[in-house]
Amino acid sequence: MFDLGWMELLIIGVVALIVVGPKDLPMMFRTVGNFVGKTKRIAREFQNTMNEAAAESGLRETSEILKKIDDVKDPKTFFKKAKTEILSESEDLRQQEKKKISANDK
Repeated sequence: MFDLGWMELLIIGVVALIVVGPKDLPMMFRTVGNFVGKTKRIAREFQNTMNEAAAESGLRETSEILKKIDDVKDPKTFFKKAKTEILSESEDLRQQEKKKISANDK
């Protein structure tokens, strides 16, 4: 999130040790940790609420439809995808026929 490396964290820790002092440092870190935890919980709850609202309003389905429309706009992509699906289905049918033939031979 903040993209802090080990050196930055070490510098922050040393400055905190000097400013706050060794006696109150554990209490300060505990308070900061609690604050960060509460902030993450609130952010997670907000994200879940937004996802639920998007699902209820049909926004997710609309975005999927728009993505499909964008795929159809490019003919090369559309035909390549169609070719892949057809080949996959034909391979599945071949496998099913082979199973039927081997079952009939037994």
